[in-house]
Amino acid sequence: MSDGMGQAQSILPTAGSASMRGMAISFRDNALGIFPPQAFEEEVVYRSFYSRQQIILSRPAAIQHILVDNPDNYRRTAAGIRILRPLLGKGLLLAQGEEWRHQRRTLAPAFAPRTMPLLACHVARAAAAAVARLAGAAPPVDLLAAMQFLALEIAGASMFSLETARFGEELRGLVTRYAAHLGRPSLLDFVLPATIPSPRDIGRWRFRRRWLNLIGRIIAARCDQAAEDAPRDLFDLLSSARDPDSGAAFSPAQLADQVATLIVAGHETTAVALFWSLYLLASAPATQERVADEVAGLDLGPDNAGESLSSLTYTRAVVHEALRLYPPAFTLARQAIGPDAAAGVVVPAHAVVLIAPWVLHRHKKLWTEPEAFDPSRFLPEAPPPARFAYLPFGIGPRVCIGAQFALTEATLVLATMIQAFHVERADDEPVVPRGIVTTQPDHPPPFRLRLRR
Repeated sequence: MSDGMGQAQSILPTAGSASMRGMAISFRDNALGIFPPQAFEEEVVYRSFYSRQQIILSRPAAIQHILVDNPDNYRRTAAGIRILRPLLGKGLLLAQGEEWRHQRRTLAPAFAPRTMPLLACHVARAAAAAVARLAGAAPPVDLLAAMQFLALEIAGASMFSLETARFGEELRGLVTRYAAHLGRPSLLDFVLPATIPSPRDIGRWRFRRRWLNLIGRIIAARCDQAAEDAPRDLFDLLSSARDPDSGAAFSPAQLADQVATLIVAGHETTAVALFWSLYLLASAPATQERVADEVAGLDLGPDNAGESLSSLTYTRAVVHEALRLYPPAFTLARQAIGPDAAAGVVVPAHAVVLIAPWVLHRHKKLWTEPEAFDPSRFLPEAPPPARFAYLPFGIGPRVCIGAQFALTEATLVLATMIQAFHVERADDEPVVPRGIVTTQPDHPPPFRLRLRR
């Protein structure tokens, strides 16, 4: 349907109760199922969900307006806050207004480019240990679990200079159980006002008490370490961070929320990005061998990993293409505070706008052969993707502050894995992506790893 301005839109009729129940089930079991086929072909799709208007938005100019030009008119949805608050508290990901600006200013120096060599050293050391473990593992190998453990190990080392043996099992268990149960939205999460708790919120509050107790013990263990030359990790950088405008440091409660945010956002999203990268390479042997050729002979050890990054052009392109096909953060949901017009798209007050990397990255108008795995899209000589068509880390003022660290980590780990192993699938059972907090496989497929040398 045309709105008279030459823009393709789809105005869907108000869904019946069965359709709305189906959407609610998809939100709970696999949120990737909420996007209809026309969302991958049209720029704007309107629909109703329990009398609340939703807009699935894939028009780059409109996305720029909402996320960059007029972000103050849009906030996180109540459902999103309900689900993430127990894990992240009032850390950077969920903070609003001046509190968010204070946190962003304070955190920014900890993620400056000058800190990447320090972090690359931690990544390289953990990746080498993971290769040694996997080389001795009996086949088949669960690479999803291996990448989850490795990403958690990197988070522990780079943030706290702590091995995960002491806290890793408890931390991973809490996060996994939360995602499997309390992290799945229920219908009440969508229809109740933010001020009215749902029965599931009570379970989330109980979880948060256990979660903060664990985060407190991790911080205490780090503070008990003997003093060394700083900065040795992100905790040193966060502890010494000061708001450049006010000079204020993080309070103990704020520091705990930042630590929780960085642990969860850092290790969970990177783990699934690494899994999908390895899954894709196992399905494309010629592409895997091109990565192997690039990394052969490189010194990826702790002392030289930072310098080797500039040589990993194709490996980094594989990571980018995996992030395109399987973006860990599959949708950005924002609710309009007041009415707005975004590049010709009418956004009523209180409408929920879904800017979905899962849709954007596979949109037929924005990509050539969008379903194909083609890392060459991201090589330096290739034309760059349309701005606002590729958003694995978001964009605008609230772009992921750890994006550069995540790319550095994923690229170095992938290079280390392919330098050591031929990666192959051990079965041919289809793997279906599921949107539950992040874009995960529906089951952990088995792999075979053969040493290259």
